Amino acid sequence: MKQLLSAALTLSMAGLLSGIQGQIEPVPDTNWAEYNGDGARSHYSALTQINQQNVNQLRIAWTYASGGADTMQNRTQMQCNPIVINGVLYGVSASTQAFALDAATGKERWKTAIRDNGGTTSRGVTYWRSESRTDKPDERIFFGAGKWLYALDAHTGVPIESFGERGRIDLKKGLERPGADEYVVANTPNTIYKNLIIVGVRVAESETALLGDIRAYDAKTGRLVWTFHTIPQAGEYGYNTWSPKPARKHSGGANAWAGMAIDRQRGIVYIPTGSAAYDFYGGNRKGNNLFANCLLALDASTGRRRWHYQLVHHDVWDRDPPAPPNLLTVVQNGPDGRPRRIDAVAQITKQGYVFIFDRVTGQSLFPVHEEPVSQEVVPGENVSATQPIPVKPYFSRQGFTENDLNPFAANRDSLAALIRAARTGRVYIPLTDKMTIFFPGTDGGGQWGGAATDPKGILYVPAKEIPVYTSLVKRESKASGAAVTGANLYNLHCAPCHGADRRGNHDGSYPSLVAVDKRLTDGHIHQILLKGRGMMPSFAHLSEAERKAIIDFLVQKTVQTTVTATRQTNVPYQHTGYNRWYDTNGYPVSKPPWGTLTAIDINTGERRWRVPLGEYPALTKQGIPITGTDNYGGPMVTASNLVFIAASRDEQFRAFDAQTGRQLWQTALPAAGYASASTYAINGKQYVVIACGGGKLNTKSGDKYVAFALP
Repeated sequence: MKQLLSAALTLSMAGLLSGIQGQIEPVPDTNWAEYNGDGARSHYSALTQINQQNVNQLRIAWTYASGGADTMQNRTQMQCNPIVINGVLYGVSASTQAFALDAATGKERWKTAIRDNGGTTSRGVTYWRSESRTDKPDERIFFGAGKWLYALDAHTGVPIESFGERGRIDLKKGLERPGADEYVVANTPNTIYKNLIIVGVRVAESETALLGDIRAYDAKTGRLVWTFHTIPQAGEYGYNTWSPKPARKHSGGANAWAGMAIDRQRGIVYIPTGSAAYDFYGGNRKGNNLFANCLLALDASTGRRRWHYQLVHHDVWDRDPPAPPNLLTVVQNGPDGRPRRIDAVAQITKQGYVFIFDRVTGQSLFPVHEEPVSQEVVPGENVSATQPIPVKPYFSRQGFTENDLNPFAANRDSLAALIRAARTGRVYIPLTDKMTIFFPGTDGGGQWGGAATDPKGILYVPAKEIPVYTSLVKRESKASGAAVTGANLYNLHCAPCHGADRRGNHDGSYPSLVAVDKRLTDGHIHQILLKGRGMMPSFAHLSEAERKAIIDFLVQKTVQTTVTATRQTNVPYQHTGYNRWYDTNGYPVSKPPWGTLTAIDINTGERRWRVPLGEYPALTKQGIPITGTDNYGGPMVTASNLVFIAASRDEQFRAFDAQTGRQLWQTALPAAGYASASTYAINGKQYVVIACGGGKLNTKSGDKYVAFALP
């Protein structure tokens, strides 16, 4: 009898295991080979082992502590989208060190110990393999840290001595101009085309910004191969869109900080460019300012311009495109009425628009109108008479009035009075001395996490829908050689972000500097001013005496230092800060949702669905529908119709039905995942991994990478 029961139990267990195995079929090894998955920046994977029926069974497969999290001040972040090549995961730690892990176990293989990383917040690394057919191919990891681009041996993490200057390139070289500062970093992964690495950089947003040229280097030697001047020099297309001339002497910025997409079959690289500096006043750079605020299509071999489209003319709103474009194929009716497939490039914007172009010709696939905009400006400013506004698609609300106030805002009456007195309700209102409201805010709408696309032509994009207010005030001009105090220098260089009262902003993006001496020593503050940290640029262009005077002011020394100014400003105004707007209870003043995830059919330009992204549990407990939250980071979509996204300030990781927007799965992370997830397969098993760095929006910093898989 025992033998019969044992046999029956064995058969029963075998059947159960067979059933489980039948549901979870092994899958072939699959890489996540580039930033956001591929050269198209699709954030897409064809893997289907994790699907809508079993996603709620996901469990933690491994966790890796990358090290370096700031658990005291909570100022470190991890924005990395890790890549996976042949079973090895490459990422960046909370202290901006590159590392390699066994992607099946999370066991560390190597990690760098680079000291000169300039306080960079990195979004990942780039893999290159030589096209040599030798038995031992050359495999490299390119890693931006501070002003340096490193070439590391993919197997050991050791810099390759034959590349550049003993394994690295100084990215500041070639970007200098008179009066410019020292700040330059390559914190977004760069793009490979054959044996070239195409490089964009982040520079400062002040009038002292370096030039923003796009460059391609030989991936083997580090030799400069081509340069595209985003601020044209004499004789180049676009030179006459700037005044005074030569613009490369007087202006900086127009840099490719957000990343780029590559059509390797056609040999075209698609690059969004940043605003010209200074961001909020352009009286000293009259004209439309090509190639700032553009989507550029360049020949990847030579850097020659194929076509361009300027998304904002003469930007004085910091409305540069925030993320790499997406390459996808859409279906639209041709002139004969028959459906035709069009290879397209889609660019999301901070304004909540999506611009969509034929990838080859640059022709817009939906109407775009040059709409008249306000000409009420401060003395000296000359804004463009019109701005390009697409008929569709949109993924964020446009404009903000008293009717858009949060109905349960704590101080609603006083907020309403402020709105009635403010300049608001329209797009592209130039800043004056009056309070001006941006909606979406200065950082979106869309932000650096970007959008995901699938082969059906659907685009999935997160958005922030929180207003920002600011204004312009006269800058206290001090000629070079004049006597200035630490307070003068603070107001000139620091107040636009940290506030004239040193209190920062509510969401913690720009921290309070009140009583900073209780948290940091004078030496620590000096190092931050010298090297920058996270999103804060370096102030190495100031003299040692000027930096010391700022520190003395911050720590409220009784005797304030007076020093000699080393440069004179050419910008007569400064803005009063990136003031993200919250009520006295800490909730956004706009009507919910405050964070969204939207699916748009790019074939038609129509929205398929939109859902809130993120939750304030305290509000949900009061019976208020889920509001969404401020968010940073991007989505990832799979062939099994799943959209994975963290991004929200509630420290959750979610999966949604790509067809309907219904939430299917949710789990808590050790810190907020202000990054984009990656997915890959090893030994028949699919994994999903996310960097959990926190450190923004008043959330704790972390150093963990967490990988999930089915049991």
